[in-house]
Parts: sequence; C-alpha cells; structure tokens
Amino acid sequence: MKLGEIAKILDGRLNGSPDTDITGVAEIKKAASGDITFVSKKEYLPELKHSKASAVVLQEGLDEKDLIEKPSVIVKNSYLSLISLLKLFYPVHDDSKGISPQSLIKTKKVGRDVTIHPFVCIEDNAEIGDRVVIYPFTYIGKNSRIAEGSIVYSNVSIYHNVVVGRNVIIHSGAVIGSDGFGFVKDDNGVYQKIPQVGNVIIEDNVEIGANVCIDRATLGSTIIKKGVKIDSLVQIAHNVIIGDDTVIAGQTGISGSCNIGKGVVMGGQVGIADHSNIGDGVILAGRAGVISNLGAGIYSGIPAIEHNKWKRIQAGLTKLPELIKKVRELERRLEKPESRSQNPEKT
Repeated sequence: MKLGEIAKILDGRLNGSPDTDITGVAEIKKAASGDITFVSKKEYLPELKHSKASAVVLQEGLDEKDLIEKPSVIVKNSYLSLISLLKLFYPVHDDSKGISPQSLIKTKKVGRDVTIHPFVCIEDNAEIGDRVVIYPFTYIGKNSRIAEGSIVYSNVSIYHNVVVGRNVIIHSGAVIGSDGFGFVKDDNGVYQKIPQVGNVIIEDNVEIGANVCIDRATLGSTIIKKGVKIDSLVQIAHNVIIGDDTVIAGQTGISGSCNIGKGVVMGGQVGIADHSNIGDGVILAGRAGVISNLGAGIYSGIPAIEHNKWKRIQAGLTKLPELIKKVRELERRLEKPESRSQNPEKT
C-alpha cells in the first residue's frame, strides 16, 4: 500500500513521497524497510534516526523537521491511527463457520450466521444472537442470553441467567455468574452458605480479559455497563455495579455491593472494600487500597488518599532515618543538660 493512501485513510497530513511502499506496521526499534511505525511522544523522536522504518505516523505537534528524516503522516491522535493501521494490515480472519456437530446444543434459540466450535455446551432455553462466535470447550448455562456480534473464547464458563450484550468480547478462562462469596455463621459457629439467586448483566461493547471472575448477585444483578474494559485476572464480587467506559487493570479486586462510577480508571492490583462508592472519573493508582467512598480525583496508597498528598508523604518517608537520628540526639541532650553557670547574679 502507498503512503499517500494511508494518509487519506488516517485523515492525516503527508510529509514526503506519497509513493512510498508500506507493507507492515512495527515498533521503532524492530521496524524494517517497508514498515510504518508511530511516535506519540517527543522523547521517542531521536530513535527515528536509527529506525529502519520507511515511514512514521506522528502525533500532531511532533513534526520537528530537524529530528525527522523519514516520510511522515501527521495525525491528531497517533494511538487511534495505530488502531486503524493494525486493522488495515492485520485483519482478523476466522474461516470457521456454522455449528460444529461435535457441540452440544440443547436450545433452539440460535440466531443467523452463528459460529459454534467443537465441544461447546449450550443449555436449555439459552439464547444465542446473530453472528455470535463461541470457541471450543465453552459452557453457556440455562436461560442465559448472548446478543449479536459477541465473541466468547475457549474455556469460558457462563452460568445460568447471565445476560451478555452486543459486541462483547470474553477471553479464555473467564467465569461469569459464579456464586457470590456469601456466608453467615450459625449458632454453632458453622458457616452457612447464602443462596445467590441474582444474575450478571454485561452491557454492550464490554471486553472481559482472561481468567476474570464476575460473581452473580445475591439478589438483583451484578452489572457491567456499556464500554467497560476489564484486564485479565480481575475479581468482581456480587452486586457490584461498574459504570460506563470504566477501565480496570489486572489483578484488581472489587468487593461486594460496590458502586463504581462512569469513566473510572483503576491501575493494577487495586483493592476496593465492600459497599464503597467510587465517583465518576476517579483515577486509582496501582495497588491503591480503597476503604471508603471517594469523590472525583486521583488517589494512591493504602488506604487510598489524594495523590499529591500521598507523594508528599512518600517524599517525607525518605527523610525519616535522618529525622529519627536528630530526635535521638535531642533526647540525649535533654537527659544530660549543660551545667548552669556557678557564678551568682550580681545584685
């Protein structure tokens, strides 16, 4: 493909020859002749001098001619342009079509153009929408519904009464609708299981990473709202509600009955205590531990506090050894005060 065509597709401004041949997309250090690479930050510009890439996609504002000797396409958002490039050069092809005779399908509610691979089990009264793709060894429980265009990869377990929206992607090993962690001690001190009779609702355009666990509600629904993106190895407990377009990084754990607002960003290994309310747009740094409600802002630490305050505390911690030394020296002086002058005052 010619660079001029790529510039038109990306709606970018072309610097250099439109006839430059592009055959692939690669990162700066590994690009070869024929590849196009991309740069989103100024600090990466010097690496272009050593890159073998034939062209580069540049974030608007980075087209510094003294640093760039390659043909370039200037765009408003280099990451969105990268998405377009990857889809253009590496389209996903799945030649498998239809329903495998090696699958076990007990329901009659199967839509058009569905792909169901071998060893899938779909229980009674489940509903599979148009153009859904289900990969091998996946289980769909009774009365569950998967809406059109969704993809369910191998070894996923979707329990009964789960609702999955349109264009959802569920990666391998995810478990959707398992029992919430609910137990209570009886008079003999023995834990009794609380029946978990609710369900899970996953709205449209959600992506769920590998080995994610989303528990069903005790009563009502655990709800993952539209556009949410969940990384691998995340635990979401019973009755949690996660707002639109929230992003959750790996190894995060959200306890029961939490309410997460819209557009929240969680770094890796965040922990949230039960019944916490997280406001719209909150950002939680990696390993933040939330033990109470949080309004808009950026938070870090355990327990999670306002990020700038946390940074000041961390800076202060580095001075603790010196401060402790000074305090001990002061204590020694107080224990051995200097002798007072023996000369009496003259009257």
